Amino acid sequence: MSLPIYFPLGFSALLFGIGLWGALTRTNAVRILMFLEVMLNAVCLNLITFNRYFWSQTPEAASEATIASLFIMTVAAAEAAVGLAIILSLVRNRGTVEADKATMLKG
Repeated sequence: MSLPIYFPLGFSALLFGIGLWGALTRTNAVRILMFLEVMLNAVCLNLITFNRYFWSQTPEAASEATIASLFIMTVAAAEAAVGLAIILSLVRNRGTVEADKATMLKG
């Protein structure tokens, strides 16, 4: 017995909405990065869901969705590493992790 498609898609929409809400309402830079990761995980869940339900009939489309999911996970890991490096630099120079006080990055 498999789940209907609207369960994982609804869960993915819920995750993306929570991530968007959190990224727009928080001022702590570490929390903003965490909510961005939640949003990227929602996108990965969508790709895996569509791979399972729609693209399993054509092998080339299924492999493309799997590769796209792997690329998204790789980009998410790189984003976390670069974001944490920027936040670490902000803490060393300014002594805070609040995104509102990060004025040194303005042009």
